[in-house]
Amino acid sequence: MAVEITNDNYQALLAGDKPVVMDFWAPWCGPCRMVSPLVDELAAEYEGRVVVGKCNVDENDDVAASYGIRNIPTIIFFKDGKQVAKQVGSTTKAVLAAKIEALL
Repeated sequence: MAVEITNDNYQALLAGDKPVVMDFWAPWCGPCRMVSPLVDELAAEYEGRVVVGKCNVDENDDVAASYGIRNIPTIIFFKDGKQVAKQVGSTTKAVLAAKIEALL
């Protein structure tokens, strides 16, 4: 299951020793609802190796603003606390998995 990313915990997650994948989404976003199950599957598959989380942009606007999120879904990939890749819009599980593999 994906971790809930909030204004309060995102910096601590990035400071951890694992790569982080942040899915920026909102409940009213159709493409977000298409990507959400893929993110959950990847969270389960990479559990213990990568932190995969979801950030509701309506409830956590500080996080979204800090990364300049203008379109959702946007998925940002971090390694050693630094952004290394980004995926904007809906995509396939294979594309997301390849970006996660590049973090490891």
